[in-house]
Amino acid sequence: MSTTTSDGAIDFALYRYTPSIPAAAIFAGIFLLLSILHLVRLVRNRTYFFIPFIVGLLFECAGYIARIFSHFDAMALGPYIVQTMLILVAPPLFAASIYMMLGRVVVKLGAEKQSIVPVRFLTKTFVVGDVISFLMQCGGGGYMAAGSISAMNTGANIVVGGLVVQLLFFGFFVAVSTVFHWRFKRQPRYIHVSSTRSHGPETRMTWEAVMWALYIACLLILVRSVFRVVEFVEGNNGFIMRREYLLYLFDACLMSLTGLVLGIVYPGSFLPQGSKRDSELQLMSTEEASAHRDLMSKA
Repeated sequence: MSTTTSDGAIDFALYRYTPSIPAAAIFAGIFLLLSILHLVRLVRNRTYFFIPFIVGLLFECAGYIARIFSHFDAMALGPYIVQTMLILVAPPLFAASIYMMLGRVVVKLGAEKQSIVPVRFLTKTFVVGDVISFLMQCGGGGYMAAGSISAMNTGANIVVGGLVVQLLFFGFFVAVSTVFHWRFKRQPRYIHVSSTRSHGPETRMTWEAVMWALYIACLLILVRSVFRVVEFVEGNNGFIMRREYLLYLFDACLMSLTGLVLGIVYPGSFLPQGSKRDSELQLMSTEEASAHRDLMSKA
């Protein structure tokens, strides 16, 4: 991953620019606000499977704070390693919550037969892949902390491997989600299913809104991961490494949008509610569901 000069010397630098304080401070603040938003919604909806997502947002916040320290000493290895590792491993934490989100949507709809991956394996399969990706990226970042040129290059290669694993599992996940969505909508008795909150202001969230939010989040993370693969493959002296604005455009902006999308179309507004009886009504036509409820109310 390193480059050499015409006289054979190794050309390597932690930064090819002086990290911007305003840019880092703005995104540290954005991720902190998103963390608070998601924490409030998690507590209110009791969607504890979104804890990894909040941890990822906090990692992003801490990573950009570390870049502020790098502004004052661009040669300091500590802040560089902290910002590299935390910003790298935050998206796999986002992905972990997104993977668990799909499994809960399938169960909530009582539509296990429409999933090409059995529900009992659905979350486990993708979370295992996510853990592998997470550990590889952590390991690569940790290896880079050794500080030598060879360790930096080896660590970068490990990070690329982790990103590729993430892309493969994420691509498969999007395919599984899309097939499930298509199959469920083709049900002859398909109706829109929504959930009404029993406390606070009434809000209604359809399962399709949750699915489309999932697709948008996946797309944002996929684009970001491809960007980071290209960045590390180009090497320390590559086009991307020399331009700080690309990091903010294709990583910070995309990941903050991911947090915003899933904060607005919050899965918890749909997933925690309902019961087994509700699930049995979900594949009925509107008329059948209404008749069933009338019958149950008279019983």
